Amino acid sequence: MARPLCMIGLDADDTLWQNEQYYRLTEEHFRALLSDYAAPEMISGKLLEAEKRNLAHYGFGIKGFTLSMIETALEVTEGRAPGTVIGKILDIGRDLLQHPVETVPGVQDVLEGLAGRYFLVMITKGDLFDQERKLAQSGLGDFFDAVEIVSDKTATTYRRIFSRHGEEPERAMMVGNSLKSDIVPALATGAWGVFVPHELTWIFEHVEKPVDAPRFREIQALSELPQLVERISADG
Repeated sequence: MARPLCMIGLDADDTLWQNEQYYRLTEEHFRALLSDYAAPEMISGKLLEAEKRNLAHYGFGIKGFTLSMIETALEVTEGRAPGTVIGKILDIGRDLLQHPVETVPGVQDVLEGLAGRYFLVMITKGDLFDQERKLAQSGLGDFFDAVEIVSDKTATTYRRIFSRHGEEPERAMMVGNSLKSDIVPALATGAWGVFVPHELTWIFEHVEKPVDAPRFREIQALSELPQLVERISADG
């Protein structure tokens, strides 16, 4: 008989609250700032290259994104970006850090139904201060038994988190919108991986669906999670 499900990890950005849409709006503003120097598609391409290049240095989050915008502006303008443009990039980066939190529909009801019955852990990557701010503003903090803000999400990361909170991967589940960060590495530990697609997901997070993995599941909205959890728990 399968071990019972005891722990549920949930991603934050674009799983519990909206995130990528604000990055897209910021990128549009950034492209407009540099419209005299290059075509929008070229600017976006250079920005994506800078973000990927800088992940190892700055990690995930708004601060790294802002630094990548500055680096891109200097590259596109061949070092001639005016100080006013750099100042405006810093301004839009700060605006992104202060943007109000918009939770996904039904998230509070989902967490309320699971809290107390399962050990809930928010597992998110990104800037520590920004993620703490969003969690506080979301009003969802009381539903979680633990919060883990990590630099990256790998199988090693998940094993460490599950172990820290006293569970084996076989008794755990990870829920999120990123196949690359939330699902594939969690499945590699032996945990369940529940994919909740979001209409906007950063291209860096795209990988093939692990459809052959026996513990892979996909739902179309977070509101479907409690019913799925009940089915898995009943089968176990």
